[in-house]
Amino acid sequence: MKIARFLYQNKSYYGAADGGEFYIIDGGIYTEYRVTDTAIKAEEVTLLPPCLPSKIVCVGLNYHAHRLEMNDFADTFPKLFLKPSTAVIAHGERIICPDGVDRVDFEAEFAAVIKKTAKSVPKGSAREYILGYTCLNDVTARELQAQDGQWTRAKSFDTFAPIGPVIATDANPDKLGLRLLLNGEIKQQSSADQLIWGIDFLVEEISKIMTLLPGDIISTGTPGGCGKMEIGDKVEVAADGIGTLTNYFTGSGRNADESAARHQGRAAERSL
Repeated sequence: MKIARFLYQNKSYYGAADGGEFYIIDGGIYTEYRVTDTAIKAEEVTLLPPCLPSKIVCVGLNYHAHRLEMNDFADTFPKLFLKPSTAVIAHGERIICPDGVDRVDFEAEFAAVIKKTAKSVPKGSAREYILGYTCLNDVTARELQAQDGQWTRAKSFDTFAPIGPVIATDANPDKLGLRLLLNGEIKQQSSADQLIWGIDFLVEEISKIMTLLPGDIISTGTPGGCGKMEIGDKVEVAADGIGTLTNYFTGSGRNADESAARHQGRAAERSL
């Protein structure tokens, strides 16, 4: 099943995507729910981020090809970093170039969405804690990453974590194909069987460090081929069994009011 989150007549819903329609979900997607017979046409809704993570745990250098292009070969443990929830945007929204930043890169990834509270997950039990999988673009201000040595500033700007378009509960995280298209041209292409550290290991080891909450995201890393976006570019992250996450890269300052309103709305949703 593909679970979408969307806005319809000024109210947010979860729904099961089926062709050109969404069937309203009754109940909580992290607990118990049922898919109703109430259908809404896709053209009548605005897609929202499919989940509201308290944190996004990202894995650096998890494909050999990306290690080569970054000239970084540390391999004793995954290189982890966090993206804040305020970086999240949905399918169709705009990635904003920060003031004074020259190079902003795309990084196609697929990510696991956590289903239930996970702490020190036992070996072999990781899949029990995963609701499904989604696409993520780990947008990065590359020169700031090089300047700082650590990656928080480069990865954490508002709009630097597009996710979506849906959560696919039946996608195969072991052989999933992953591509990034820039203005329709394939720039990155790989598959999950090329990961250095697979999703089971990541859930087990990350949950030893921090408690994972329902809706949190573990993003598995980007393959080789990441590169610079130019103002006006259309960037798409496509993953087998999930779909295509589409966003547009725009100049700074264009979305200031829109961004503030978006974060206020999502903060209100988290408080419910």
